[in-house]
Amino acid sequence: MSHAHVRSLDITAAIITVSSTRTEENDTSGKAIEGILRDNNIPVTYYSIVPDRIDNLREAWFLAMKKANCIIFNGGTGLTHDDCTIEAISPLLEKRIEGFGEFFRMKSIEQIGMAAMLSRAVAGTCNGRAVFCIPGSTPAVTLATTELIVPEIAHILSHANI
Repeated sequence: MSHAHVRSLDITAAIITVSSTRTEENDTSGKAIEGILRDNNIPVTYYSIVPDRIDNLREAWFLAMKKANCIIFNGGTGLTHDDCTIEAISPLLEKRIEGFGEFFRMKSIEQIGMAAMLSRAVAGTCNGRAVFCIPGSTPAVTLATTELIVPEIAHILSHANI
């Protein structure tokens, strides 16, 4: 897939932090994503912190879908009993970007070793939008946003809107 067919389009982002304990004041992961997007001239048009509950996640999804074409969920992707981001969002994706999770885990090995296999990071498209579900640690969101999302978002959205 060549970058030669990447179309010029406006990219807007939504950041949804999934946590029952974080607030705007201590959401270092959400702030990290916002800073990286801002540094790459991608405006954040929606930001929310939602607790780890499927209904809360889906409500945030529907609001974000109205306001952005790049939606980033951070947190709730692990294996604990309350992690439900993948269960809430995966069924809503029209197409999955399988390589996203594979590359995220591959790159994570360099930072955290074999524990990278515990990540359930996924991405996909829906209604012409790109949706990413990534772990909520600040190093994880920095890695995903800097090395995977920002470099490919225009390419992904170009394909999603053909």
